[in-house]
Amino acid sequence: MHEQIRKYIYENKQRLLSVLEELVAIRSVKGEPVQGAPFGTGPRAALDKMAGICRNTGFDTRICSDVVGTADLVPEDCKFPSLGILCHLDVVPADGQKGWETDPFKMCEKDGVLYGRGVIDDKGPLAAAFIAMKCVKDLGIPLKKGVRLLFGTDEENGSEDLAIYRKKENLPEFVFTPDASFPVINIEKGMMRSRFTAAYHGGDIISFHGGSIPNAVPDHAECIVSGFSAEEIKKAADNYTSSAEFIVTEDKDNVKIECIGRSAHASTPESGINAVTALMGLLSCLPLTAGKQTDIISGLTSVFPFGETDGASVGLKRSDENSGALTLVFSIFDMENGKCNGCIDVRFPVCLSLSDVEKAEREALEKAGCKFDGYMGDEPHITDADSDFVKALLSVYERIEGEKGKCIAIGGGTYVHNIEGGVAFGAERGDTDYHMHGANEFITVDELMKDALLFAEAIVEICG
Repeated sequence: MHEQIRKYIYENKQRLLSVLEELVAIRSVKGEPVQGAPFGTGPRAALDKMAGICRNTGFDTRICSDVVGTADLVPEDCKFPSLGILCHLDVVPADGQKGWETDPFKMCEKDGVLYGRGVIDDKGPLAAAFIAMKCVKDLGIPLKKGVRLLFGTDEENGSEDLAIYRKKENLPEFVFTPDASFPVINIEKGMMRSRFTAAYHGGDIISFHGGSIPNAVPDHAECIVSGFSAEEIKKAADNYTSSAEFIVTEDKDNVKIECIGRSAHASTPESGINAVTALMGLLSCLPLTAGKQTDIISGLTSVFPFGETDGASVGLKRSDENSGALTLVFSIFDMENGKCNGCIDVRFPVCLSLSDVEKAEREALEKAGCKFDGYMGDEPHITDADSDFVKALLSVYERIEGEKGKCIAIGGGTYVHNIEGGVAFGAERGDTDYHMHGANEFITVDELMKDALLFAEAIVEICG
């Protein structure tokens, strides 16, 4: 049966790529809610597209509460699917994101590599899961238990879609999401995404804008300052130790400073270059006019210094054996017209709680002259590594990949974070930087095909 599955998957490569191409072409970024589209018209268009693909393939397909689609493959004597494969159609923004070498919403293949927004997070894995289910269906592989493909529309912004779905619908007993890494992720750090505000009067900084995505290292920030020449600021930038790039230009009677960093997911900030904290650090080196605005910049620089990703200056540096070290990202900051606001993303190990993180952040922000203005977050997620479900997935991984499978812990919150017993199974491999949430997001064709093979084998292993 294994060879039949492999043969089918690879014979249907073009079908998989066509599905993915159709999904990538839809700008499914969260937008303003409208009737029938709680998360905007983009995610709704992607939802309708995927539901249509599943329905035309012969799966029992539904759209639930306008937010989650389902496609079932269930034997006649089975009342409810036992296995759920949970994917998402929404993506983070790409328009205006610097560094793209191709159109982010037009899938491009170069030398066996696929580029486009969503190819790894999470439209590519969704297309692979769809082909896996189609494989089991078309080959007539007998199942004792049913499988349900779920495709949501709000994973990138808090998973409100799942909360809405679960008010009316039950999830299968076993759920995995291909929304992180192989082999199996059974521990996810807790997450706190908080906001802060502050007010000021006057100052040399006319405006400051940096970052747009709360759960990513910002790769661009810019500000306009008065009272300095471009040459003065260029000299300060040359003397400032930073791996970021600064572009200084005259802007009428003022000076514009752009900072170019490198984006990275908030769970792995050490691989990025934070443009917001780099630009703040440079500003702190200038002889700014004394006042509340200057105090805010210097205060924020002291508690969120450039290059620090472990929260040490906030008093949050922690680590444990099972889930690893805490990470912190200053992801968004805006300052203009007497007001400023920002966003902080923290991923914390199982030895801490939301209340611990809130207390430390609140105190640090108050010290910096800002007001902690609330948060959204989740406690850490843990699934038993010795469960039959986890063992089955690891067995499939070892058989297909030819290497020892193991459970790992991550800092990213996946789609199963609040699902008891849920795990992540795919789709990233090893230490490869797939530019998730960044420019030139990619996955190789070979990896995508192997994903489909892994998912098909998992369905047979668990439901067959």
